Amino acid sequence: MTNRLLGPLGHIIRSKLGALRCSQKAVFFIAKPNNADLAVLRELIETGKIRPVIDRRYELREIADAIRYMGEGHTQGKVVITL
Repeated sequence: MTNRLLGPLGHIIRSKLGALRCSQKAVFFIAKPNNADLAVLRELIETGKIRPVIDRRYELREIADAIRYMGEGHTQGKVVITL
């Protein structure tokens, strides 16, 4: 009933309260890259100064396994889904 009365706000409140019970934290952000930043990033990748860390790769049909693996909390890099 609370969800119907508060609408989206009720969902946000329940999500935040649920997060208090979890030992893991998630951080979300939105990047707005520009051409200059992407050029610098490209140069760093091409010269090998930085490289992405890929923990595991999954096919799209294995997405449930990928989510389960991430939920275990042991990932050491990115989990990649191949389309």
